[in-house]
Amino acid sequence: MLNLSYQYKLKCAPDQAAAIDEWLGICRSVYNYALRERKDWVNSRKCLIDRCSIRAEYIISPETKRPTYSSQCKSLTAAKRTNPNLKIPQSQVLQQTLKQLEAAFVNMWERGFGFPRFKKQMGSFVFPQVKPDAVNGNTIDLPKIGKVEFHNSRDIPEGFVCKQIRVIKKASGYYVSVSIGCDVDVPDIMPHGYAIGVDLGLNSFIATSENQFVKGHKFFKESEGQLRLLQRRLKNKIKGSRRWLRVKRQIGLLHEKIHNCRKDFFFKLAHQLCDGVGMIFAEDLNLKALGRSALRKACLDAAWGSFLNILSHVCWKRGVYFAQVNANGTSQICPNCGTNCGKKKLSERVHHCQNCGYTTDRDVAAAQVVKERGLNAVGQTVSTLVEGKDFGAGVYTPARVSL
Repeated sequence: MLNLSYQYKLKCAPDQAAAIDEWLGICRSVYNYALRERKDWVNSRKCLIDRCSIRAEYIISPETKRPTYSSQCKSLTAAKRTNPNLKIPQSQVLQQTLKQLEAAFVNMWERGFGFPRFKKQMGSFVFPQVKPDAVNGNTIDLPKIGKVEFHNSRDIPEGFVCKQIRVIKKASGYYVSVSIGCDVDVPDIMPHGYAIGVDLGLNSFIATSENQFVKGHKFFKESEGQLRLLQRRLKNKIKGSRRWLRVKRQIGLLHEKIHNCRKDFFFKLAHQLCDGVGMIFAEDLNLKALGRSALRKACLDAAWGSFLNILSHVCWKRGVYFAQVNANGTSQICPNCGTNCGKKKLSERVHHCQNCGYTTDRDVAAAQVVKERGLNAVGQTVSTLVEGKDFGAGVYTPARVSL
């Protein structure tokens, strides 16, 4: 089964926009109520067995089971009899909201995420089951909302049917993300062709094993002054007033612009890297640790994780093999002789091997090591990295990447 997601901008009528806002508010209430129920149960199990807190304690019967997705869905069904507002959205929409909360707790238990937080506003809701022909021309049929017009920026390919629809609210308007599927088997991309290694950094956004550099754009830092000014204006406005809402929307539009510019840069760069190559290898970075380091602001602005996800998708789309390799020691090992040259300071931008005398840029050397590890992982002979010096019998003819 091949699944794709297309995003379109809606042209909502005033009553349809009001209905979407109302649904988002109800979903937020359900999410926060279910989270409060789970949080109270957790707090009731924190009391020491020999004494209680001086201030207060959550007292819940020890026979009460931990709230789960299934139990809260049953409670939601019973709550609809007394709260008519819960009958306004489609039933599956609220169930998906509870499933989203369950996924947040699973991420906390299994992936080391933090405890889920209460939501000030809900950004989207999803219809898990829709009609296969829900998208027809320039209109999309949303259950209980009706047919809504949208900007048909690209047609759905022949043979694909709608699986689910997510309605998203952004500062610039309302959008739908349509998940479409086709019953075909897509074979995995096998290693082939010429390979390049990619090293991610802050000085240059990427450096390739072909001695090419791409300068990064600090999208957030470039707009930080304007964002600071808008946030200062928001602070001086009365919360909920017309001017407060106007400045808040300007802040949302600025954040959306930063996101869109960064995403556009990533897609263009990913397509350029795929030109003329058959394999791309990148570092498997510990992004969580980098986000907590001394350079966390610059690392988060670089958004390496988003770029690697986009690069992986573009490689799959273009038929290029993509893989990530171990990033430990890539800046310490000489790509020419394999000697460990020791740790380098961040100020040292040139790699010079005392053993073989190989000299090149530090980031290029790391990219060449990444390429070597990637080729070893797929079982191919390492290509020539230095003119006149071989790693093995097989030598690839480089197809230069136009960056």
